[in-house]
Amino acid sequence: MKFKNLFITFVMASVILMASCSTDDDNNNYDSFSPSVISTDPINNTTDVVLNKIITATFSEVMDPLTINTSTFKVKNDGIAVDGTVSYSGNTATFIPLIKWTEGTGYTASITTRAKNLNGIALESIKEWSFTTGNTTASILAVDLGTSGNYVILAKTAINNNPTSAITGDLGLSPAATSYITGLDLVNATGYATSAQVTGQLFAADMASPTSTNLTTAVENMITAYNDAAGRPFPDFLELGTGNIGGLTLSSGLYKWTSTVTIPTDITISGNENEVWIFQISGDLSMSTSVNVTLTGGAKAENIFWQIAGEASFGATSHFEGIILSMTGITFQTGASFNGRALAQTAVILDGNTVVEP
Repeated sequence: MKFKNLFITFVMASVILMASCSTDDDNNNYDSFSPSVISTDPINNTTDVVLNKIITATFSEVMDPLTINTSTFKVKNDGIAVDGTVSYSGNTATFIPLIKWTEGTGYTASITTRAKNLNGIALESIKEWSFTTGNTTASILAVDLGTSGNYVILAKTAINNNPTSAITGDLGLSPAATSYITGLDLVNATGYATSAQVTGQLFAADMASPTSTNLTTAVENMITAYNDAAGRPFPDFLELGTGNIGGLTLSSGLYKWTSTVTIPTDITISGNENEVWIFQISGDLSMSTSVNVTLTGGAKAENIFWQIAGEASFGATSHFEGIILSMTGITFQTGASFNGRALAQTAVILDGNTVVEP
């Protein structure tokens, strides 16, 4: 009987131990495998790669962002490292060279085993892939506005109007409340308001559901769009006119200035209906009184993006075209007209203006 009891005790202990080991194995199973690179763009041995290609690598799991950098992710030409920036988001690492790739040139990209997952486990092996450039540059893509594109005016802190304006399209304000929309003589309804000066509806963060949620998403999308426009690499035009673009005709492409941009005289934006313009402005944008932006060749305001880190101001009786993505304020002086969207991370100020969504 003693032996039988001992045997039963031994078996039960063994079962418990095995279950414990199994549980530990299950818990540590994820940690026991090294991460890997499951895809790259471009893929290995791709030829005729466009000269403004951004290089990416996608991992099998989330990585430690601190280990994804210019020391672990490199691109080389004949063994010489290319200068560039490395970023990481989600499961994807991105390499952007400081200048466009050289025509007809071979490059090798690599990620070393110093890249690790969140548990400190290194990449299973060095990942290398090669590509060769062609002689063309890909057209730039329009900035995705998300739901911020549902509004002709979207602001975070205030929408102030000196009557009487004529606005076509919806207006949104968040996180500020309805009281920060002034000069439009609002007529309140459930979840929105109306105004005799607006062909559309007005929304603010304190209005009935789902308005608040919709506006929160729209503002997030506005900021994402701003960051997208600001982060586009490889400008086709750098410091054009040293910031004074009056009198110029602007073809499609990516423009970049590290200071204030002024428009003292009329300008023309020329291109077809599918072409895209992105203007990156690190300072203010200032447009003089009675100056006009004219579109020719089929160019559309919805494809023109003005990313402005400073303030945007438009002189009295001026006319402007495009999507304004402003880090700070947007001011339309007396009688100015605008065809586009005014998306500001602070306030939009109006003074007897005509505003039309594209």
